[in-house]
Amino acid sequence: METFAYHRPASVTDAVRAFAAGSDAKLLAGGQTLLASMKLGFAAPSDLVDLGGIKELSGIRDEGDTLVIGAMTRHAEVASSAEVHGKIPALAALADGIGDRQVRNAGTLGGSLANADPAADYPAAILGLNAEIRTDRRTLAADDFFTGLYETALTPGELIVAVAFPKAQRAAYIKLLQPASRFALVGVFVAQTAGGTRVAVTGAGPCVFRAHALEAALNARFAADSCNGAVIASDGLNADLHGSAEYRAHLIPVLARRAVIAALA
Repeated sequence: METFAYHRPASVTDAVRAFAAGSDAKLLAGGQTLLASMKLGFAAPSDLVDLGGIKELSGIRDEGDTLVIGAMTRHAEVASSAEVHGKIPALAALADGIGDRQVRNAGTLGGSLANADPAADYPAAILGLNAEIRTDRRTLAADDFFTGLYETALTPGELIVAVAFPKAQRAAYIKLLQPASRFALVGVFVAQTAGGTRVAVTGAGPCVFRAHALEAALNARFAADSCNGAVIASDGLNADLHGSAEYRAHLIPVLARRAVIAALA
């Protein structure tokens, strides 16, 4: 691991300033990806700006029909939160299935979103619930946030401060996990929202995406058998030693059906 300057700011303003002053600075949230990359020599930042000391970035606020979760809130906190269980139980269940106990106690909501791993769980909840991503500069809609493989609409140095999750009428997340990593081979988040049913898929493509054919079927009738016969094209989907693109395409309506069953339970 190369040498670097370490910063632990106490405010968002100080964090943005420290990042801008570095020649190749990186923001450090839970460190689940960045620190491992540094150990392997894949990343060698000039500066690490540790966000762990910024109290305003953590916590969960109930704002009526919306839950606002700070970017530095740990997965384990979301999983155990009474507010999340009461308002959006599917989000609590999703957080409880991320990685293992060590990952859940270290990883953060904002870090997961900024990293935008194609098989991460949180992106499915963001897109499925039509959440808003709040940064130090602006508010981004879920549909505009994820742009490609490990790519988001964030600009260099832009800092996620919180995510606003609207309460869904019904929602559930089901994934077929890769046993070693516990990432989603395919994960499907189904939500009945004020704007209609949304179906978000993670693990199957370069980044999370909406399955519009399933959304149309479930908007017509929110029932498990509405997913039967849905055909998802395999073009552009991921293929690796764990599963072909065709296999992933087949899994999407299967898992969507299970998610609807869970949402209706």
